[in-house]
Amino acid sequence: MKLASLKEGGRDGTLIVVCRDLTRAVRATGIAPTLQAALDEWQDVAPRLNAVYEHLQAGAAAPNGGATVFDLDVTALAAPLPRAYEFVDGSAYLPHVERVRRARGAEMPPSFYTDPLMYQATSAGFYGPRDPVLAASEDWGIDLEAEVVVITDDVPMGVSVADAAAHIQLIGLVNDVSLRNLIPAELAKGFGFLQSKPRSALSPVFVTPDEPGEAWRGGKLHLSMRTRINGVWFGATECGEDMQFDFAQLIAHAARTRPLAAGTLVGSGTIANRDTARGASCIAEQRTVETLRDGKPSTPFLKFGDTLRIEVLDAAGHSIFGAIEQTVARVG
Repeated sequence: MKLASLKEGGRDGTLIVVCRDLTRAVRATGIAPTLQAALDEWQDVAPRLNAVYEHLQAGAAAPNGGATVFDLDVTALAAPLPRAYEFVDGSAYLPHVERVRRARGAEMPPSFYTDPLMYQATSAGFYGPRDPVLAASEDWGIDLEAEVVVITDDVPMGVSVADAAAHIQLIGLVNDVSLRNLIPAELAKGFGFLQSKPRSALSPVFVTPDEPGEAWRGGKLHLSMRTRINGVWFGATECGEDMQFDFAQLIAHAARTRPLAAGTLVGSGTIANRDTARGASCIAEQRTVETLRDGKPSTPFLKFGDTLRIEVLDAAGHSIFGAIEQTVARVG
């Protein structure tokens, strides 16, 4: 099943069910007005939404009160979950962490291999898949971060890793925007990210774990994250490789001391592989590779007018989540 939200009906959008090839959709308002409302009653609502999806796939009339099937216009989409109660983002790909630390002469603490890195990200609003990335200054070091993200139902405090996987209800992509030149001063305060981590963008649709088929296994997505900047290939990193902590482990870590509300997003962190020939999923990673290889970075951070594209294709070359396509723009 594939779900998205239209930019209509208020701040939380209008929930729609989207067909597998991302060409047609139907409003789900007869079942749930928004994705958050659906997640709040997921066990009851999900089968009804899936029935609409199956009818849509079969080309039959939708069973939710005669709602009209329409052609999908990605520019009309908000983020599938326009705002969320919580977004916690990990850094599960340790090749990225190892290289960044090595470039500044720091060793990897042993705990990083057993205890996930994670921070509380902003969730009050997400960019839609075609919304611009807004910033006031190029001097902030504007960067993309191509990641996989999951959405949970209600997760109890102290959930085990074995039980956490069952709480993954939807999978999607996120461009976790970072302002790299603001990060060092914030981290030096010892209190974490704030100004350096603005709003992120979500993929056009989020999908249930059955949609990727065999590519979703072991709590990981075993497909390539394809990233382009200004139309030029930037990376095709493998999401299922070199991921130290799977999503069940990340969820259990986040829920160790508190429950997670239905609609919580859990991010993987920037996709990074030991094989640097696959490119990168963020500019900071590429600049680190260049520093270790050449003694200095050569790839600039994003400028106003730059474009980016983030997408994952299945084995047949079909887009699973749709593409995040954004232009960097000056705020105001």
